[in-house]
Amino acid sequence: MTAVAQKRGAFSVEKGRSTLLDREYDEHHLGGPNAHQNWYRARNHLDGPVLGPLRLVLNYVVIYACKHLPSLTLKHWIFRRLGMRLGRGVTIASGVTLDYFFPDLIEIGDHTIVGMDAMILTHEFLHDRFRSGRVRLGANCLVGANSTVLAGVTLGDGTIVSAMSLVHKGTPLGAFVGGVPIRFLRRRGETAR
Repeated sequence: MTAVAQKRGAFSVEKGRSTLLDREYDEHHLGGPNAHQNWYRARNHLDGPVLGPLRLVLNYVVIYACKHLPSLTLKHWIFRRLGMRLGRGVTIASGVTLDYFFPDLIEIGDHTIVGMDAMILTHEFLHDRFRSGRVRLGANCLVGANSTVLAGVTLGDGTIVSAMSLVHKGTPLGAFVGGVPIRFLRRRGETAR
């Protein structure tokens, strides 16, 4: 497997509107026609050919078991043991699906809320390769219910993502975004036009 890093773009403000940020991820070429057939090799570069697949299975069982766990304190304790970085006062609502391939690439800032049935992915399989990238949700963010955050995305502090959105790019501080795929709607606190 070879890794190719994609660089993160800078955001700019044009006529009072902020543009979205590019994702940052590594590409691991596996050959085609279906890279997902090699799922068991995804963590080999980190854990080796024996522990890699075992770690995937363990992550899957633990994360699936925690999907509807009512205790946030217990969820935080378990998720931190899987390598996630969680700030103080984080809420991960019932039904949230966290990536079990690379949970150690998830960072969630203080007082951030991830809404019910949202999904946070740190990997994606394509035909001939898979991508993996750190997902950073800043402090005081809100990811709406049923939203999906793709690998390599960084949400700036104070970002709000409306429900049922596809977060395919990062956001600047205090953005209010939504849609499939997301688009910048306004700054947090601004009134709708």
